[in-house]
Amino acid sequence: MKEYFGLTPWTEGLVTASLLIGAAVGAIVGGRMNDVLGRKRALTYIAVVFFVSTLGCVFAPTLWVMIPARFVLGFAVGAASVTVPVYLAELAPTERRGTLSGRNELAIVLGQLLAFAINAIIANVWGHHDNVWRYMLAVAAIPAVCLFVGMLKMPESPRWLLAHGRDEEALEVLQQIRSDERARAEMAEVELLAEEEQAAQSGGWGDMAVPWIRKIILIGCGLAMAQQITGINSIMYYGTELLTQAGFSSDAAIVANVANGVLAVIGTAVCLFWVIDRVERRKLIIFGFCATTICHGLIMLTAALMPAGITRAYVILVLCVTFVFFMQMALNAPVWVCLSEMFPLRLRGFGMGISILCMWLMNATLTFSFPVITQTFGLQAMFGLFFVLGLVVIGFLWKFLPNTSGRSLEQLEESFSRGEFR
Repeated sequence: MKEYFGLTPWTEGLVTASLLIGAAVGAIVGGRMNDVLGRKRALTYIAVVFFVSTLGCVFAPTLWVMIPARFVLGFAVGAASVTVPVYLAELAPTERRGTLSGRNELAIVLGQLLAFAINAIIANVWGHHDNVWRYMLAVAAIPAVCLFVGMLKMPESPRWLLAHGRDEEALEVLQQIRSDERARAEMAEVELLAEEEQAAQSGGWGDMAVPWIRKIILIGCGLAMAQQITGINSIMYYGTELLTQAGFSSDAAIVANVANGVLAVIGTAVCLFWVIDRVERRKLIIFGFCATTICHGLIMLTAALMPAGITRAYVILVLCVTFVFFMQMALNAPVWVCLSEMFPLRLRGFGMGISILCMWLMNATLTFSFPVITQTFGLQAMFGLFFVLGLVVIGFLWKFLPNTSGRSLEQLEESFSRGEFR
């Protein structure tokens, strides 16, 4: 793609970051979409946007078609990122809600692994074709079609139906996915959840005048941006290019990048099945930032001090996959869970929305900067920046991040309202 469009580091960053700017917009609009249209219809329309924008990227004749197509594709990504977790949570039985929500994170990293593996296969089979990158992008149309067809067979969220006065339809949906006795008993619970959802949307900018609310919103935004300051998405987006600069050949880098996907899956599985409910949220998150920051420092020193060659390349690869493992094990799902627990009920929708917006914008900023900094100053400069930012984040979290595990949401809100944030 760089050769075809004649990309500079600046335009390469723009092509990649345009998706993330679209995702930030999609995250804002997506919440409103699934409230107005319903979760099922919203995801069906999102699948169409995924498919059309994917084709726009595949057949883009110029850079100035590619960038808008990537923006629209990002819009679908952002809209899905706020719709899918809600849909899963509202269909899941109470006792399995946490497990199914966690599996969403596992599904994301499995999707990344599949993308890396499929790209490696395509590169090895058709790598001699000038437009092989179009084949790689075209594969993304397949899950878009699967999502569209699958959603046609899925029921609407009973919680959404109940919120819109469609009680009989809500009961019919519950009877499809529960026993009849369980479905009728759960109607009362769904009614309560609908009331909570309405309460969760009642907060807004006016509440920022309250000092403790302002503080918790700022902590949430800081935590969301901190997750991106690790550089995880820059490494996932530019993994092949990073490994090429480390010393691998282009073909070898595409294959080696699959290791990042493998360790992401392993780290997420370790987190979900062994770690997240056994370690205090605050301790786990701070440990994760310490581990990833150490990895950044070691990559910086390796890139700066080791002579170019295959040994240096493999050392950087090992450090990268170690970073990815600690990131997924201690910082991916735990940060999302912490954000969902941190905000009081009436501000949960507002707080999550602002935090996710900050997360996407930080993601876009780092993604745009990555190729510019690495190609101008080298890998050591980029990872040196990650290292310094990591130290700042650790200090911020050590001082301000509350522990949200081991206490009910009501206890957390009462504690925060008294100014107790530890």
